[in-house]
Amino acid sequence: MNAIALIDKYYAATPQLRDILWRHSRKVADRCLKIAALHPELNIDTAFVEEAALVHDIGILQTDAPEILCFGDAPYICHGYVGAEMMRKEGFPRHARVCERHTGAGISKAEIIAKGLDIPVQDYLPETIEEQLVCYADKFYSKSHLDRERTPEQALKSVSKHGADGALRFRHWMDIFAENIAR
Repeated sequence: MNAIALIDKYYAATPQLRDILWRHSRKVADRCLKIAALHPELNIDTAFVEEAALVHDIGILQTDAPEILCFGDAPYICHGYVGAEMMRKEGFPRHARVCERHTGAGISKAEIIAKGLDIPVQDYLPETIEEQLVCYADKFYSKSHLDRERTPEQALKSVSKHGADGALRFRHWMDIFAENIAR
């Protein structure tokens, strides 16, 4: 997969949004690669995780989030599954799973029903180590504040706003993806 070519294909007409997407996604990818290097015991597929991190938010183009220059029709919560549809259409089902499972700390079918979220009702929980890593790394960077990086505690606080289950998953990831280890 050529992630840059895919981004360019969909974002050619929106260079400012492409820049936001690229800057955010590159930071997520770099953090994933750093964590993978710190944790060889996790056997992370680094080539795949970099590609997936670069396209995890490709669906934002079709959402309505004017603060980050997105002027589509779908609610922003839909960007994950919209991006997944785009990746499946392009022939990348494994990347599609990362797109649809990175929102929050994953979203369960029960949460969708309880909160009345405007996305198809199914589980969107990261399962593979690569899906979990992209989901985790994504929480440190905002597309609306590209110059900021959250601490793990700030990322946890942000995830916690959406429920205890997501916070529990994120705490687990803080342990397995620990970045403050001596090597």
